[in-house]
Amino acid sequence: MALAWCVVRRSASKFASVYGGRVRSISAVVNRASLARNPSPVRPLVSRGFNYSTAIDRMSSEQSLIRVIDSEINSASQTDNIDLDEEITPGSFPFRIEDNPGHQNVTLTRDYNGEHIKVVVSMPSLVSDENDDDADDDEGPSNESSIPLVVTVTKKSGLSLEFSCMAFPDEIAIDALSVKHPGDSLEDQMANEGPDFEDLDENLKKTFYKFLEIRGVKASTTNFLHEYMMRKVNREYLLWLKNVKEFMEE
Repeated sequence: MALAWCVVRRSASKFASVYGGRVRSISAVVNRASLARNPSPVRPLVSRGFNYSTAIDRMSSEQSLIRVIDSEINSASQTDNIDLDEEITPGSFPFRIEDNPGHQNVTLTRDYNGEHIKVVVSMPSLVSDENDDDADDDEGPSNESSIPLVVTVTKKSGLSLEFSCMAFPDEIAIDALSVKHPGDSLEDQMANEGPDFEDLDENLKKTFYKFLEIRGVKASTTNFLHEYMMRKVNREYLLWLKNVKEFMEE
């Protein structure tokens, strides 16, 4: 009887040690699964707070940029309140002006004694003369603007002369002169560029300057163009600012 009781106790103890461990393992698994199904409520709050802060910073930055753009628009608008067309008196400027917003060039056209004259005016550039020994050190380098011009004088037959010029205040400089035939290919046009204008005889050069002057390409015309093109620079800048602001506000 005593021997049988010992056997029963050992079996019960073995059952408890084996199956009791499995029960603890199952309990641990169940607890971990429940934690996975119920994550900490702190984590999503931190993520949402970070996204909200980032959105606020971006909105503040864009609003600040729009305020700066508005300030620039107001400044540019104040310097563009003069209409130069009202300053042109009949006969003083014989060309028709074709100026399209957003384009970098202005085209002038007129007809003169059976010829069609076209002047393509590009944006002005500022030339700084830092090597001017006569300039006062207190005043710094002297600056002057220059405007590239391409003047084309075309006959009824289509034959034309093309002048590449640079217009300075009160002065026009011819850089090159070429003859264009109707139907010429690009290779033919390059072949007809002619000699370097500076190598021509002085009397011949003076005659070409007079040729342009008679047709309206002279210092008084280019002085007006300097003022006109400087205002165009401002108008194009103003248009660009408004386009950027429209993008930022969408």
